[in-house]
Amino acid sequence: MDRRSLLAASGGALATAAVAAAPQAHATPDQASTRGHDWGVNRFNVISDIQGDLADFGRALDDMAAVNPRSTGLAVAGDITPRGYDFEYAQVSTELRRHTHPRNVAWAIGNHEFYVPKWRDPDTLAQDTWPNGTTEDSLFRSFYRFAKRGSVHAETSFGGVPVLTLGTERYSHFHDPKLWDEVWISDAQFTWLEDRLRYWSRRRKPVMVVTHHPLPNTVSGTRNKLYMSDYLQADRLLALLGRHPDVFLFSGHTHWDLDLSDWVVRRVVPGTANLSGFTVVNTGAIQTGFRDDGKGGEVSVGGSFNQGLQVEVYWDKVVIKARDFARRAWLKEITVPLARA
Repeated sequence: MDRRSLLAASGGALATAAVAAAPQAHATPDQASTRGHDWGVNRFNVISDIQGDLADFGRALDDMAAVNPRSTGLAVAGDITPRGYDFEYAQVSTELRRHTHPRNVAWAIGNHEFYVPKWRDPDTLAQDTWPNGTTEDSLFRSFYRFAKRGSVHAETSFGGVPVLTLGTERYSHFHDPKLWDEVWISDAQFTWLEDRLRYWSRRRKPVMVVTHHPLPNTVSGTRNKLYMSDYLQADRLLALLGRHPDVFLFSGHTHWDLDLSDWVVRRVVPGTANLSGFTVVNTGAIQTGFRDDGKGGEVSVGGSFNQGLQVEVYWDKVVIKARDFARRAWLKEITVPLARA
């Protein structure tokens, strides 16, 4: 069940040539928390890649509740389950109920939600006989039942801050034997995204976009060959996001350590007339961390790895804090001024 081996064998996808700009200078958590006024601040959390690690998921929920007790929401950027079985979704729901958590939870679909076809039954891996009687439609239905909605894309409000979740509408191996986890987005989802971004831009609101797979040449790992080809329409998605300076894209999937320098970047997309770019943020992971191995691949960081984000939206800025849930410690933070200010 090594999805990294799976990715390495997958087919190519579009990529862009633009280089991500360097993020603004870091500040310590103590400095940022005392800078400016707290009036009107909206705090929420973003995590990803639970993948069956329910113990660490529970620890993360407890830590977030302690540090951010008035959180307006929790966004989960995919790989909610290890394989996408209904009983695995039920286990996540049960663990969530056992801990204090925000009322609003925004779920994004990940590639691990499509791994049931690799198994003859939950105890028998049978990749040679893929899809083992599992249909693509049944995998989407399982996610819809769990997320309590009828599409992979959705809009949620975290205390007035719009949160848009995106996701693939096909599991690519059902449609092309040369592909596996590559993301395919329909014209309808692109139209919806364009409409919502335009709507909130006119109202001068920052928009949080949550998706599982990272876009190429953005955050940690996305210049590694493992993650350069996750989207079949990367240019089209970048062109939409790149028009809006107050868009914040949160992506998971890589599990790369939030302690790396490129955990947050500004991505400038040529031809969008937005020379300041938009903000892209790595979400870390609940289950297992990775870094570059120096050979074009990756290596586990080892130890007790359990990371995520706290996001604070002010009138004139957004503060993003990287959190180590295992050590209950802040790793770093960055302040991004809003263009609307």
